[in-house]
Amino acid sequence: MKLDREKLEFAKARACMSQKDLEEAGIPKGTLCRAMSQNIRPKTAGKIAKALGVDVTEIIED
Repeated sequence: MKLDREKLEFAKARACMSQKDLEEAGIPKGTLCRAMSQNIRPKTAGKIAKALGVDVTEIIED
């Protein structure tokens, strides 16, 4: 499962969150960087989506 960078940026904007805010919500910086370039586990995508207050399908690639 890979995150869609553009969708993630839109979700962060809607939530008024920066990468630092996601880190403070418990998502490590390395995880966020890896999520942009590699496949991640569904559970990790779910944690990122939960921190943003969106459904996971809103931030993953189609």
